[in-house]
Amino acid sequence: MKNIAILTSGGDAPGMNACIRAAVRTAINKGVNVYGIQYGYQGLIENNIKILSSADVGNTIHVGGTILKTARSDEFRTKAGRDKAHSILKKNKIDGLIVLGGDGSLTGAKVFFKENNFPIIGIPCTIDNDLYGTDYSIGFASARETIVDAVDKIRDTAASHERIFIIEVMGRESGFLALESGVAAGAEMILIPENKKNLKNVIDDIKTINEEKKSIIIIYAEGCKLGPLNKISKKIKNAIPGSNVRYSILGHIQRGGTAVPADRILGTILGNKSIEKLLDGRKNEMIGIINKKETLTSFEEIIKNKRGIDKELYNISKTISNY
Repeated sequence: MKNIAILTSGGDAPGMNACIRAAVRTAINKGVNVYGIQYGYQGLIENNIKILSSADVGNTIHVGGTILKTARSDEFRTKAGRDKAHSILKKNKIDGLIVLGGDGSLTGAKVFFKENNFPIIGIPCTIDNDLYGTDYSIGFASARETIVDAVDKIRDTAASHERIFIIEVMGRESGFLALESGVAAGAEMILIPENKKNLKNVIDDIKTINEEKKSIIIIYAEGCKLGPLNKISKKIKNAIPGSNVRYSILGHIQRGGTAVPADRILGTILGNKSIEKLLDGRKNEMIGIINKKETLTSFEEIIKNKRGIDKELYNISKTISNY
C-alpha cells in the first residue's frame, strides 16, 4: 500500500485525535502517505480529502473532538452514494481506509467492503462502549470521568437540600456508561436498559433507600423507557410525601473535553495497530483490546453480536445501595 485514508464518522469521542495522530505518524514512518477525509463518509463522497503530515497532527493528542470533523451521511446509506465514494477513493489512488466510529459507522464500512472488497480497518470510537470485540472504546473513559465530575458537584447540592436527584447520561440502548459512572460516583441507584424495571418497582426501591437516606443520587441511562424525567420526577414526588425531587440531563457535555490518559493511550495503540494490520493485508475487521491483548473482529461479528453489561458490577452496586 502506498496511500491510506482515514476518517471519523458519527458521534465524536475524546481520544479520536490521539488515534489519528498515531495512525498518521505510523504510516509516515513506514513510507506510506496518509490522507485525511474531512466530515466522515459525506466528506468522502464530496472528495474533501487532503494529505496529512506529522506536523498536521502535532499538539492534538489532548484535544477533544476530531480534527478531521465528523458528520452523518444519508447519501452514504444509498448504493449511489457508496458508488460515488468508491470512485473518489480510486481517483485519489487510495489503497486502504481507516474508519473511526461506532456501530453505525462500522455498519457502513461493512456494507462498503461487501460491495467493493475495499480494504478497511475499523477502530472503536464511542462513549457508549457498546461495541462487541473490545473491552473499551475510545472516548468511554473520558465520558465516564466527565459524568463522575458532574455527579460529584450535583451531590453537594443534593445533600445540602436533602434532594432526590435523577441524572440522565448518554449510552443509547446500552447501560455501560451509566453503570460504570454510577458506581464510581457512588450513586444510590443505577437504572439501565438491560435491567427492565417499571416505574412502580423503581419508586418502591427509592422508598426503601429513603428510609435511611434523604439525599439520593439516581443515574438514569437514556435508553431506559420509563418516560420523560419531568414526569418521572413528579410521580416520585407524589409517591413519597415530603420528598424534594430534581432532575438533570447532562447532554453533550459528555462528548466534549480533554481526553483522559486512558483514551489517549488506547487511541495511540489502536491508531498504530490499524496501520500495521492494513499493511499486513487484513481487512473488513475492527481492531480492539480484550484482556490487554489486541484482537481483530470481523464487521459482521461486531454488528451481529451485542455486548452484555458487567452483571457482577451491577449486582455489587445494588448490594451496596441496599435495594
